[in-house]
Amino acid sequence: MCGIAGFTGRGDEATLAAMTRSLAHRGPDGEGLWSETGLAAFLGHRRLAVIDPAHGHQPMWNEDGAVGVVFNGMIYNHGPLRTELVRRGHVFRSHHSDTEVLVHGWEEWGLDLLPRLNGMFAFAMFDRPNRRLVLARDRLGEKPLFYAASSEGVIFGSELSALKQHPRLAGITMNPACLRKYLAYGFFPAPLTPYREIAKLPAGHALEIDLATQETKLRRYWRFAIAPDSAPPGDEAAWAEELDHLLGRSVASRLDSDRPLGIFLSGGVDSSTILSHAADARPAHSIETFAIGFNEESYDESGYAARMAAFVGSNHRARICDIEATLALMSELPAIIDEPLADPSILPTHLLSRFAREHVTVALSGDGGDELFAGYDPFKVLAKAQIYNRHVPKPVHNAIAAIAARLPVSPRNMSFDFKLNRGLRGLDRRPAIWNPIWLGPASPAEISALLGGPADPEELYGEAIAAWDGAQATSLIDRTLEFYTNFYLPEDILVKSDRASMRVGLEVRAPFLDNDVVDFAARLPHTVKLKGGVTKWILKEASRRRMPDELLGRRKKGFGIPIAAWLREMPLAALNQQSVLAPAAVAELWERHRTGRGDHRGSLWCALTLAGSAVPGSVAQGYPLAG
Repeated sequence: MCGIAGFTGRGDEATLAAMTRSLAHRGPDGEGLWSETGLAAFLGHRRLAVIDPAHGHQPMWNEDGAVGVVFNGMIYNHGPLRTELVRRGHVFRSHHSDTEVLVHGWEEWGLDLLPRLNGMFAFAMFDRPNRRLVLARDRLGEKPLFYAASSEGVIFGSELSALKQHPRLAGITMNPACLRKYLAYGFFPAPLTPYREIAKLPAGHALEIDLATQETKLRRYWRFAIAPDSAPPGDEAAWAEELDHLLGRSVASRLDSDRPLGIFLSGGVDSSTILSHAADARPAHSIETFAIGFNEESYDESGYAARMAAFVGSNHRARICDIEATLALMSELPAIIDEPLADPSILPTHLLSRFAREHVTVALSGDGGDELFAGYDPFKVLAKAQIYNRHVPKPVHNAIAAIAARLPVSPRNMSFDFKLNRGLRGLDRRPAIWNPIWLGPASPAEISALLGGPADPEELYGEAIAAWDGAQATSLIDRTLEFYTNFYLPEDILVKSDRASMRVGLEVRAPFLDNDVVDFAARLPHTVKLKGGVTKWILKEASRRRMPDELLGRRKKGFGIPIAAWLREMPLAALNQQSVLAPAAVAELWERHRTGRGDHRGSLWCALTLAGSAVPGSVAQGYPLAG
């Protein structure tokens, strides 16, 4: 796992070095710089040495220097690809570097290499014979890649902070329309970023750059799509057995590491399944597992994690995340997330990553299980929501929503009032809007107040609507699965995981996102993902022998934090260290939240993430969004 940076066009190695060194946290084990002045191409790399530490230095080249790459990620099928390339006559210099597979694979297949890769990656490939540079990102967007394209050339990097080091971006400006999207989603959906000049390469895409003309061409090589008419052969029992087999193979491939490795463990089905498969592949007592707990009982899952660790016999460690630990992190938040992200669970994820990094360099996570196998609560209510939408007139809906808004606010995780008020959001509109408005941190009404202007849901959630309308599937559940996997997973969950872990130089791998597992999940009918009101039914069947029954049947909590309660203990000054939201609106929402007259955790957390620091008395660095 690493950080990459570079550019085409005018520039020098001093600029390249500044860009690359801004990513030192992503790659603390080494630096590589290269430039080709004739073609005006510059490549930089920061290395976290996990595979073949002695021979994996980058940029890495093929035998004659015609093809070179800087690469962030891990290719899990590098062994079979290497075998095939050797058979085709390619000569490898490294012992077992997955990076070298990329340069020889590009030499052999060009862009057709991309669908052959099973892994997480963001890379820049220098192709001398074709006088081009190609940026590419993995199928589901586990690894980030930003770029700024103009007639002067393209600047790219793993994080926005790297691009900001280039003089061509000295006059960077905010994109006000993107701020509306941020409040609506809690993230900036690709290709959008906070800035007009910078784009995010979408998952499953490649960007070709002609080094002679600086012209660019964006290509999509993969998209997740439910295939309801292509169910695998066999019955439900056979599907569960095959899923178990695929997950076992995926976990085994992700245990490949020349550095210490552990597992994030929550005691939920996803992480417990991964631990069980890991214990099939190596002695259980040699497996390190890590958990984060909370003092607030309704949020705490550490007891379940300890139960699963004892069941398997792993070497388990746990740590408590409390408000003091969270406040101590707030001054680091802009550096951790790089671009604003309104998912407060990034804080415990970062604490978990920091804790794990004390002992290991690589960790496996359960990311992707909920999105692929219908693990979220909204899946349970889709049918009821459809009936409500069809039969409840808008005036009646407005009255019901007004009554629900007056319910006492509970600080408990996924409390009744929280689920009811969230569930009523958007139910008077078409289904394409339900999921983003349920998940979004701020309602359209709150966005209107915070930005001082009307917020049309059709415009606010345009990207989610387009994803919904473009789905091949027709059922509500399948379309919702596509929404979560194509939209929420790459834009929120995987961003959170990458930034929280890479800030401390920890590589996180997600076995559920293996190509074969994802493709198999896409072919399974939704009736075995959500069955009889049971979420992730087929996964639970596949894992039934792998964990105690109490873990299989327990209610999902999610990796949230008690942010609603903690916000009430923060002073208003902490929320006002931002310059783009209306201060009076922030103050009103905070007062309603503080006094228990409303639950505005999402909007207030957005205000915090737009502030440079939420620690009273500190200097606010801020995001340069105004201007």
